[in-house]
Amino acid sequence: MKENVKRREPWIRGLYMLLFLVIYSVAEIVFAAVVVFQFISSVITGNTNQRLLEFGQSLSTYLYQTLKYFSYNTEEKPFPFAPWPESESPSSKSDT
Repeated sequence: MKENVKRREPWIRGLYMLLFLVIYSVAEIVFAAVVVFQFISSVITGNTNQRLLEFGQSLSTYLYQTLKYFSYNTEEKPFPFAPWPESESPSSKSDT
């Protein structure tokens, strides 16, 4: 156990996790704003805003990547240590 505590890698990862915790908190607020603006846009225009749709897709992918890093499911650090995730253009939208 002493050897594990003295290892540098877990502590560095812990610092990255603290950084990503702050970034994740800000991203959650931005995501909530996207949801609200998309709802308002759909109520006013009757359609979804394509730019918000694409940004919401890439932001949700980023949040997913961050959660994977937090849960040790990946060693790959998300943005800003990796490229921002690209949004996938929805080929078809279901009206449910």
